Amino acid sequence: MTDDVELTASRGAGPRHLAPDDVGLVQPRDFVHAAPFEFTSGQTLPGFTLRYETYGSLNEARDNTVLICHALSGDHHCAGWHSPEDRKPGWWNNLIGPGKAVDTGRFFVVCANVLGGCQGSTGPSSADPATGRPYGISFPDLTVRDIVLSQKLLLDHLGVSKLHAAIGGSMGGMTAVLFAIEFPSFVRRVVAMATTSREGAQAIAFNEVGRQAIMQDPAWAKGDYPRDGGPRVGLAIARMMAHITYLSDASMDRKFGRRLTQQAPGSEGSFDVHFEVESYLRYQGQSFINRFDANSYLYITRALDQFDLVQAYGSLERAFGPVEAESLVVGFASDWLFPPEQNRQMALALLRSGKRASYAELATDLGHDSFLLESEGLYALVRGFLERGPGGAPTQA
Repeated sequence: MTDDVELTASRGAGPRHLAPDDVGLVQPRDFVHAAPFEFTSGQTLPGFTLRYETYGSLNEARDNTVLICHALSGDHHCAGWHSPEDRKPGWWNNLIGPGKAVDTGRFFVVCANVLGGCQGSTGPSSADPATGRPYGISFPDLTVRDIVLSQKLLLDHLGVSKLHAAIGGSMGGMTAVLFAIEFPSFVRRVVAMATTSREGAQAIAFNEVGRQAIMQDPAWAKGDYPRDGGPRVGLAIARMMAHITYLSDASMDRKFGRRLTQQAPGSEGSFDVHFEVESYLRYQGQSFINRFDANSYLYITRALDQFDLVQAYGSLERAFGPVEAESLVVGFASDWLFPPEQNRQMALALLRSGKRASYAELATDLGHDSFLLESEGLYALVRGFLERGPGGAPTQA
């Protein structure tokens, strides 16, 4: 077995938070594709890098891989800890680990930061080898299909013969579904959560307001800004607004209500922070600008807006025609960004296309981000779907 597919978790040490069902300390790796890569637009890069993490071990048949596809603001670090000093583990640590719903004792789990991203993968902030300067907005137009094709090259590099499953929520759900369309014999199962076959006008509108907040910030400089600068105010505002769409009215009211901060209203000006929810959103904006690139935000949100299976294939039924995978689509009752009916529509189209598909709707009140939060019901759905064999029988460990 090559170095790339060995277990990346160290069980000998870990942060004080480490539990027996954590994957432990993990290290990211870089996959360098040195050949030219052609985007769906016809534009090319001379090569690219994808930063990724793996957990568990690839089996002898090389067919036990679960690909985790992240959402817009996510990255490759979906489980475990990078150091004992980390305050938080990977973003889906509650789902992935020994004995968890995505059991790393059974599955080889792979997650990569998307092409166009800014957490180690090639994107607008990466240096153009022709100039030595960041690509900026000269980076090729990005689509979800480009993300899929680049990650397939990574999986080929790792020696994966077949995906046991592709799993993702939101943008990750789009990616997982498109994997099954583009590479039907390669994908056995798909779990798509809180996602859509195409964004509605409201979702596109929110993305556009975020893009305008970035591009109207003078520091954006038409995308040509230094690594340590850029439209920090605009990006923070874009994140604040987007974060509201990930929550629900009920969850925000329960968490914040109209509670005031300790600072007396008006003590330093009438437009200072008065309410706890204001403080929370400002924190979200500030923390985001320390880890995300503004141009990546522009490119990825535009890729989401352009994702439209109906337009690309003529109908959802035609889009799902090539699919061989069994699919589980999960909607959340309080998700108003990609509402349950958009998820249910995908499952129904799969069934009308003669595919094996099921739909589950969870009655959480946590909004779009429900797929990221603690949910025993969701864990049971995912575990049962991944571990059952043909005809519904449990697979052998």
